[in-house]
Amino acid sequence: MSASLTSAVYLIAAVLFILALRGLSHPESSRRGNLMGMVGMAIAIAATLAHHGMQVAGYGLILLGMVIGGSIGTVVALRIKMTALPQLVAAFHSLVGLAAVFVAAAALNAPGSFGIGSVGNIHAESLVEMSIGLAIGAITFSGSIIAFAKLQALMKGTPITFAFQHQINLGLGILLALLIIGFIVTGSQPVFWVIAILAILLGFLLIIPIGGADMPVVVSMLNSYSGWAACGIGFTIQNLALI
Repeated sequence: MSASLTSAVYLIAAVLFILALRGLSHPESSRRGNLMGMVGMAIAIAATLAHHGMQVAGYGLILLGMVIGGSIGTVVALRIKMTALPQLVAAFHSLVGLAAVFVAAAALNAPGSFGIGSVGNIHAESLVEMSIGLAIGAITFSGSIIAFAKLQALMKGTPITFAFQHQINLGLGILLALLIIGFIVTGSQPVFWVIAILAILLGFLLIIPIGGADMPVVVSMLNSYSGWAACGIGFTIQNLALI
């Protein structure tokens, strides 16, 4: 499939995603919204597989991953109660953040597969996108875990605070920004993973002082984070559907 045709198909998928969100805004149209979202995702996946040439083994691994993930998702969806949907959304958001971290790691270790340079010589703009997607994805991952744990009553819903909490968070944020700059300059593998670890820690610290009653709002905020992470990684691997 040509690049222009792939872009056109991605546009159709994007329109379906928007219509899905509109449908989910009202109970009477929620089923139609869900259906549009599923069709849009199926179209986006098919276009991605058709655009990037892979060996048969590659398609087999992707199919295997879809079967395993789809099976787990089906079982979870059938067993979950409607009242537990907020924590389910939080749990799924954590997986979106983790996926962004894994894709960034793949791009760092095999840049030639994404057309962003070679190992040790990755394009500077790709390093910028990669590091931002990595940091936001890691924060989304850990923050969503805390949101899930509080909603599921696996940990106390009361705010967890300690001395100099805001100063520590600010310090971690500044250090994270400096490390991102260092990674953009050097493309260092160790710096990459230090960014991931610090971002995960910052995600924990940002959410623990928020009470359990406010977790649905936090989940909504983390949803936007996961979107930014996906967008950043979409620029890195040049995938218009993610952007």
